[in-house]
Amino acid sequence: MQYKISNKKIEIKINQKGAELCSLKKVDASYEYIWQANEKYWNRSAPVLFPIVGKLIDDTYTYKDKTYKMSQHGFARDKTFDLFEQSNNHICFKLTHDSDTLKIYPFEFELYISYTLINSSVEVAYKVVNRTNGEMYFSIGGHPAFNCSNEHHENNDFYFEFDALEELDVLQSYVITPKGISEDKIKIKTDFNKLFLSQNLFKNDALIIDDLKSKCVRLKNSKNDRAVSVHFESCDYLGLWSKVACSLFVCIEPWNGVADFVNHNKRMEQKRGIHKLEPNELFHTKYIIQI
Repeated sequence: MQYKISNKKIEIKINQKGAELCSLKKVDASYEYIWQANEKYWNRSAPVLFPIVGKLIDDTYTYKDKTYKMSQHGFARDKTFDLFEQSNNHICFKLTHDSDTLKIYPFEFELYISYTLINSSVEVAYKVVNRTNGEMYFSIGGHPAFNCSNEHHENNDFYFEFDALEELDVLQSYVITPKGISEDKIKIKTDFNKLFLSQNLFKNDALIIDDLKSKCVRLKNSKNDRAVSVHFESCDYLGLWSKVACSLFVCIEPWNGVADFVNHNKRMEQKRGIHKLEPNELFHTKYIIQI
């Protein structure tokens, strides 16, 4: 089931499955900003990553000497959320633990995902509440994908623009390996605050950045004035990603958490980027998409 909300400037649609943003348009235009989950390339649009971000080594982790198996990015993106509240320019969905989640994630939780329209922006907010009688560990992140091939423009007409000049015009990204994320970083040359898309940009999978001065990244096209901005004041990491063989979309991903690093001992409480909540404590984060 899909839900739609709008204001005078923009309209969005959200799938109840995964509480996933699946459409973003201006009300007076037909252009679709969100990738439409073409199964030939990538069958998602903007999945929510919870209770892990990225991939675990061997798809397993341990907690209190017990081993659990969980696939990449966790289970929330494949669960059907309950509608929690809705108004003209706001909608919120809720997911709670169940017998299936407890088999792979031994924590009782409430997860709220809300979308609020403010002029030409969508505020995407996450709230996590620990309902376990004890501590709870989790990560959460966004994975919105944006169209970047239209009107006969080539992929390399598109570029990322950062709102602050990065050190020495170079971004430093962790490297993803088959055994986890490497502690070493690669340097990615930028053109002042611009990073142009190319087929080689994602040859080693996603770019994972944890030391950005910028708190906003814009996807722009050198041939027109259309742009989409992602503001991420409170994220720990930023992921940039697309399929190497696909030049049709690109993801700008604000993360509070990250995949396992090489040689991680698999203990959940020692995982890089993990967040901890005490009983009934809540965690809140958000990012904003502006068009």
